[in-house]
Amino acid sequence: MSRILTVAAAQLGPIQKAEGRDIVVARMIALMDEAKAKGAELIIYPELALTTFFPRWHHEDRAEADHWFEAAMPNPAVQPLFDRARELGMGMSFGYAELTPEGRHFNTSILVDREGMIVGKYRKIHLPGHVEFDPERAHQHLEKRYFEPGDLGFPVWRMMGGLLGMMICNDRRWPESYRVMGLQGVEMVVLGFNTPSVNSQKAGEGMAQRLFHHRLSVQAGAYQNATWVVAVAKAGDEDGHHCMGGTLIVNPDGEIVAELEGEADGVIVHACDLDDTRFGKETIFDFKRHRRIEHYGPITAQVGVIEPK
Repeated sequence: MSRILTVAAAQLGPIQKAEGRDIVVARMIALMDEAKAKGAELIIYPELALTTFFPRWHHEDRAEADHWFEAAMPNPAVQPLFDRARELGMGMSFGYAELTPEGRHFNTSILVDREGMIVGKYRKIHLPGHVEFDPERAHQHLEKRYFEPGDLGFPVWRMMGGLLGMMICNDRRWPESYRVMGLQGVEMVVLGFNTPSVNSQKAGEGMAQRLFHHRLSVQAGAYQNATWVVAVAKAGDEDGHHCMGGTLIVNPDGEIVAELEGEADGVIVHACDLDDTRFGKETIFDFKRHRRIEHYGPITAQVGVIEPK
């Protein structure tokens, strides 16, 4: 048997501070049209797809950053993307900065079905970086200043014939992100990221090692939970700040089956058989038979390290 879901990983090149959402949405629609021409049914865009990666900029008054946030989704600026997806019968996922009616701020991704309806929402849980301006860093990474940790957990949704989940950027480095979705039978994880090409606290860790850790995290999560993973970058030089690429699709055996070269707007398309997840889920990663939860208590009972006496 096979359940084919043909997926497009739609990388965005750099978005400058001066670029409006209308320009970005037009770029996203162009990628959607290209993906449709290549047979895609579902298109995945990056984290914070509508704007530059604004957490690199420090505002003394954090409310000055609110113009990067979306108070409604869809809104007039983004509606053309939803309209085009509905016209083409395409599902999609993309990330954006969410401002709730209560004034809360989240780094958010959504799943949108073929009819243009939002069927799932995820809010980034593992926020990296720091809160206050740090003069010791090569560049600022102020996600903890502008966002609060997500409050929706790691849900999985039935969509387009499969079980789909979302995560965002730094979440991919944490095995718990994948495992919570794995315990819901997830068959495809979609994630967007904006990853600086240099570690702001470790100058010797450049692009090659950053890409190595990125691939390692995604491939391990896919293999250990027998799931497809679609990881999509926003890349290139944004107003003097460089983000790496690394857009790729990984199969349930942890193998990279497609990877996009370069840092510009671009699409890779792959026919993902969701039934390829069955073997791993029914053998080595048959959780019901093999997991020993009586020994896993520290995972949820403590946050930091407690060394043995």
